[in-house]
Amino acid sequence: MPQSPVPVFEAADAIAANASVIVILKADGQALGPRAAALDEAAGGILSRACSTAAEAGTCIDLVPPQGVAARRLIVLSLGKAETVSALSLAKAGGSLAAHLEDKGEDEATLVLDPIAGVSLSGAEILARVALGLRLRRYRFDLRNKRPVAAADKVWRLQLVGADKNALEAALTRTNAVAEGVEYARTLVNLPPNHLHPESFPSHLEPLRAAGIEVEVLDAGHLKELGMNAILAVGAGSVRAPKIAVLRYRGEGSGEQPLAFVGKGVCFDSGGLCIKGGEQMFDMKADMAGAAAVVGLLLSLARQKSPVHAVGVLGIAENLPSGTALKPREIITTGSGQTVEVFDTDAEGRLILADCLYYTATRFEPSAIVDLATLTYSVMRGLGSIFAGLFSTDDAIAAQMIAAGETVGERFWQLPLDRAYDEGLKSPLADLRHHAKDMEDGDAPYAAAFLRHFTEDRPWVHLDIAGKELAGEDRPLGREGATAFGVQMLEEWVQMNRKSA
Repeated sequence: MPQSPVPVFEAADAIAANASVIVILKADGQALGPRAAALDEAAGGILSRACSTAAEAGTCIDLVPPQGVAARRLIVLSLGKAETVSALSLAKAGGSLAAHLEDKGEDEATLVLDPIAGVSLSGAEILARVALGLRLRRYRFDLRNKRPVAAADKVWRLQLVGADKNALEAALTRTNAVAEGVEYARTLVNLPPNHLHPESFPSHLEPLRAAGIEVEVLDAGHLKELGMNAILAVGAGSVRAPKIAVLRYRGEGSGEQPLAFVGKGVCFDSGGLCIKGGEQMFDMKADMAGAAAVVGLLLSLARQKSPVHAVGVLGIAENLPSGTALKPREIITTGSGQTVEVFDTDAEGRLILADCLYYTATRFEPSAIVDLATLTYSVMRGLGSIFAGLFSTDDAIAAQMIAAGETVGERFWQLPLDRAYDEGLKSPLADLRHHAKDMEDGDAPYAAAFLRHFTEDRPWVHLDIAGKELAGEDRPLGREGATAFGVQMLEEWVQMNRKSA
């Protein structure tokens, strides 16, 4: 299996008599609640002694209970100070717990929550967010046929005590759906390029069909009929023709006009004839992370039966050099009818998005369009490792998305989208120049300015997530490898948008 078995979370009214591992969720500086206090009394006060000193959020204090206590392991999971408890801090604490349980070889535990003063989140939300972090941190992708069996290969069973059962089950429905979307997006990005490519990509969309999402695949012949010469040009150097996948989810009670999400799905980007250097090319199997995020988002919405209408459009191609590859100074007529003069063939993502954005805007007439793409190196140079770039024609949507990102830890910074950048996109031979003359001079806003010409003036957000698709080391909510950056933020934004509509 390329990923670990899914943990099983169960709501429970009380700590089971045969519970072998008990985890107490504890805010720093607050007294033990009634459940923890009863356990502390039975254990001779070891919990209260362990909690007498401050501990950072996510700290796991491991205790061996005395005789007379049925459990063989007690763990105090610090949630930090009550005033700092948030959806993100809880998820990170759950991630720390997952790493701790795996290190100890445990595959079952009972999480116990008593009321915490000063926290606005309900008990159900607290437990569900911890469970989300635990599940995300536990995900592992592995294609080895010969590897040692580890604790991560076991099905984990976790009982959650301390919240209304109905409320907790509802909260878990959402967080499990989000986790499933994130995990599947990670798997797509982690797959090697001989496993995931334009020919095989449609087969990897079967889990979406199983979740009730309509999947339509437009092959090269269909793209040619639609005049989508930009995406066809990008894929011209590969023996595997490009495709567009259209995903449609319509929840019960949702409106006619959808939200639309467009993803760049370059399964491998060599740079084409403007070929990348070796080190730049090593991680280019992940240049389809934008498309993977759209897949993960729609899967998470469908799994929780969210009452929204959402469309996903994935531009799928390989950018490879060959005798038929796209060449600098070619002029392409895009699906919109606008002509584009091409320069650096390694700036292929904006060509794919040009056709996909226009197709999305004209076919579905969405209330808003959001695209995600690992698009430019310049956004990484400008923002570093903390933020991804956000450009938008609608400041209200942009502010809402930034707030959603802060909630889940996927941070975005709004960058300028100004008509002045169009000056750098003028061509004497075509309607648009592919990119500004100096690619090193802040290319990200020029790329956004280029894309706006294909949005048909729909409310639009462009998310440049370059550099966020892979992590080089383990982190609180995941292991080394694919991050599925953007899935959680967009799911949070969709829910915010639905409630405010």
